[in-house]
Amino acid sequence: MVLLGVVSDTHGYLNPRVLELLQGVEHILHAGDIGDAAIIDQLSSIAPVTTVRGNNDRTGPASLFPEEVTLELAGRTVYLTHIVKVPKEPGDAANKPYVDAGIDVVVFGHSHIALQKTLGPVLFFNPGAAGKRRFKLVPSIGTLELAKDEVRGTIIPL
Repeated sequence: MVLLGVVSDTHGYLNPRVLELLQGVEHILHAGDIGDAAIIDQLSSIAPVTTVRGNNDRTGPASLFPEEVTLELAGRTVYLTHIVKVPKEPGDAANKPYVDAGIDVVVFGHSHIALQKTLGPVLFFNPGAAGKRRFKLVPSIGTLELAKDEVRGTIIPL
């Protein structure tokens, strides 16, 4: 099993609780709208970080991250990007590319709304926004436990 920390939408602010809560994870995913690339350096002090840029990461070092990354962890395929339109049902055409590509988990951000939804073999996971409180939403992060026979996500309010 591999334990991942999942962060998104920091918008230039890393809540100190994030560093505490992610202690012990083996890898961290940041799903964009970083705001300040120094945040990635801070997260890297805990574990290796895979990062994508968000729609607000237009200039500076944060703009140099890719828009999407697919990685293999614990025998699972994880697709990381910033903006995803989550399909409504497992059979929706929007889910087919993920299923066809053998994606086990789609990690994304953008909406600032934490979400965990399984559609067929694919888990769609948005940790919510880890930056300062916006839109009356409680800031949050997430963890993903990846194992050969199971994928489990947890949303952690900040």
